Amino acid sequence: MGNRFEDLAAQALLLSDDERAELVSRLLESLSPAPDFDAEWAAEVDRRIDEIEAGRAVLVPGEEVIARLRDAVR
Repeated sequence: MGNRFEDLAAQALLLSDDERAELVSRLLESLSPAPDFDAEWAAEVDRRIDEIEAGRAVLVPGEEVIARLRDAVR
């Protein structure tokens, strides 16, 4: 990879956080395109986000969920 890679990496690090995030997104997409989510799934995600932001969702910490699952399997 050599100098060309190092030069490109150095230039990328000079970008703003948002620009670097966009660059990462584009690079990852070029390796394996993101699956297309159908409209129903996207609507479900939006609905769940709205419930969380409105305080209507009951959030359970990950550790508690894992503990409950372990208890249920025993």
